[in-house]
Amino acid sequence: MGYRHVFSDNFYRAEIDPERIGVQHYEEAIIQDIEFAAVQTGARIVIIDNLTYLCNSSEKGDVAGLFIMKLMALKKKHALTLLIISHTPKRNLSNPITQNDLAGSKKLYNFFDNVFAIGQSAQDKRIKFVKQVKVRASEYMYDSDNVIVYEITSEDGYVRFLHKGYGKESEHLRDKSEEDESQVRSYILTCHREGKSVREIADLVNRSKTSVHRIIAREKNKEDITPVEAVPPGDVGQVGQVGHLGQLGQSEPVQVHGKSGIREDLVFEMDENHCFL
Repeated sequence: MGYRHVFSDNFYRAEIDPERIGVQHYEEAIIQDIEFAAVQTGARIVIIDNLTYLCNSSEKGDVAGLFIMKLMALKKKHALTLLIISHTPKRNLSNPITQNDLAGSKKLYNFFDNVFAIGQSAQDKRIKFVKQVKVRASEYMYDSDNVIVYEITSEDGYVRFLHKGYGKESEHLRDKSEEDESQVRSYILTCHREGKSVREIADLVNRSKTSVHRIIAREKNKEDITPVEAVPPGDVGQVGQVGHLGQLGQSEPVQVHGKSGIREDLVFEMDENHCFL
């Protein structure tokens, strides 16, 4: 037999009624309803869970930015404190949490006064850590060297965070595997083909610009190397240009000129049977 937690009378929970809200001007109607509920209840703190559900175009910079600006105007008008929850897309648990893990457009990040993230520990599924990602007007205390560690627990029907102390984010990250590195390299090359700059890609994968540039350059070198095709008898000079062979029975170096220029690293010799070695 479980227990039912009793919340404070000052706690109000509101849900969207899909049958009473239209598709057109959806975001504007939501903001108006939030304002109405805050005024009616006299609430000073408003928790929005979650941003992606309220703003269907949160990945589009202009639309998402306009939506957040309206929320900020609402905050100033009624002196509210807004706690806006935004989910993150599927991420690699080997990498530290950064601003790039925020779901939706990166422009959203610029509007927030403070941003913190709840990460999953690789040690235990019930262990979570809280990390400050952005601080505008207060002290930056809980960075990657000092995350807050919690354990999910249930007491008297109340699921909550139990404070366990502090630690380094690196202690809660999964060890990187070769598969992880392969996925990162693949993602870097995909972003490069899409026209993103090295700086943009470095921010996305939380790597240095030098590391990203090295991966792109290595792949480009692979693409530039053209394999030399075998030259069948009687077709000398069709695939490549073959230099002087010398007298039959003699052995002299032969350079092959491939499609991408002289391949000085490829040297062949001819034996007395007129075969390439």
